[in-house]
Amino acid sequence: MSTGVIIALIVVGVVIVAAVVAVAAVPSLRAHFGSGGGGSMRRRFGPEYDRTVARHGGDERAAVRELAERVRRHGSLERRPLAASDRERYEARWTAAQEGFVDSPGQAVAEADRLLTELAGERGFPGGDQYEERLDALSVHHARHVDGYRRVHRAAHTRDGHADTEELREAMVESRALFEDLVAPGRRDRKTAEQGRREPARSHHLPWTFTGRHAKGS
Repeated sequence: MSTGVIIALIVVGVVIVAAVVAVAAVPSLRAHFGSGGGGSMRRRFGPEYDRTVARHGGDERAAVRELAERVRRHGSLERRPLAASDRERYEARWTAAQEGFVDSPGQAVAEADRLLTELAGERGFPGGDQYEERLDALSVHHARHVDGYRRVHRAAHTRDGHADTEELREAMVESRALFEDLVAPGRRDRKTAEQGRREPARSHHLPWTFTGRHAKGS
């Protein structure tokens, strides 16, 4: 067999192997990027996926890498339970902020931003001044509504403090969806409440005259 034939056979073999590898890789590539360029990430993140792609100048692979990194960092986060009394307190504060919007839109939006920051921290998301990290974590678990928090935070921190009233109103309205997500009782909340109902009442050596009504008013 001549050298030319051997070389030709080797080339053909390499081409066949490459073709087999490429065909085998197609399903995994589709699962990762999807036929439309986003696949599972697009389904998981919804509008947040589109915003990330736009921020990367249309580069879907870069957007997928960023979102995958968010999932890696925050995907295992477990939401901490929220006591019923704390839930009522947050809901009352949100209602007060909404009612105060007519007279003071800026203060209402600032309060909404504070509420979401505090509530997210209490639920186990990054708290305090870790805004970007908190936003990334929220996008993993509340992708459909995280932009409302982004908008209300931006509106609350405008440099001149005088954002357009309509913009403030829209930010307030959009951010409520995330608030409702965070304040809603989840499986762990219900489990904690059920355990509390099953546990026998403990004596705290309180005076016999100290009733539930007094406790509520104190």
